[in-house]
Amino acid sequence: MTSVIGGYLRLSRPLNAFAAGLLTFVGTLITINFYGGFNLFSSSLVPIAASILATIFATAAGNSINDYFDSDIDRINSPTRPIPFGIISKNSALKFSILLFLLSILICLILPPFAIFIAMLNFVLLILYTPLFKGMPFVGNFVVSYLGGSTVLFGSVSMVGLEALQNQTLLVLFSLIILSTFSREIIKDIEDVDGDRTKTLKTLPLVIGTTPSLIISAISLLIAILISPLPFLNGTFGLFYLFAITIADSLMGFALFLSFTNPSKGQLYLKYGMFLATFSLIISGVL
Repeated sequence: MTSVIGGYLRLSRPLNAFAAGLLTFVGTLITINFYGGFNLFSSSLVPIAASILATIFATAAGNSINDYFDSDIDRINSPTRPIPFGIISKNSALKFSILLFLLSILICLILPPFAIFIAMLNFVLLILYTPLFKGMPFVGNFVVSYLGGSTVLFGSVSMVGLEALQNQTLLVLFSLIILSTFSREIIKDIEDVDGDRTKTLKTLPLVIGTTPSLIISAISLLIAILISPLPFLNGTFGLFYLFAITIADSLMGFALFLSFTNPSKGQLYLKYGMFLATFSLIISGVL
């Protein structure tokens, strides 16, 4: 029983789901700072909690259904994942994913219409990602990157609807997450080249080669690093944000350099850098 529960937890990738929830929380904090401080926070506890929970459940559902579709590839790339290892059956993984999606949808119904629109769009993209978009070079990477960036956007629009798009800092962070995630997704594709080749997937490294893919990844990450100080420069966040984001940028830059010789370690360090950037955003939003 314990191993089965652990298998479902691994399917959901709780750390990734929790990180997505944190980014949604960042979106709410940015909105609180932009529109009214503590008064908005105290009057919006329900949409804040709902948006975070909906994000966590949807992300976990997307992770689970990705394992469902990727079970054959995982026998090569990740044989210890719950499905290829035999802990969870494919059918059980699908049912688990459907349950999580339904929970997320029910929670979203109390949010503003534009937040519901983003949620429904994301549900469609999560479901279609592996069977449709993953095998499309560049497109699949961008879909994952958008889904990551949309967490911040979703948190903000869950509180004030379309008005959230007036916040320039929110749009900068939305772009920052998309660009850094896009860079990491390309590196992950390079790491998974052997397994993807057996399924004849047309990922970017398989279509244009490893080195050109790394160059595209580097350009995307460098743009993200260049725009990352903007929330400090426009006065939204203070010196703590500048200090923390500088460390995060340095770590991500090192990760990219490492990826040219060791993609596995590179994408791992890039993930750490993105977590640090998320932490800096949360603390800066509270201060």
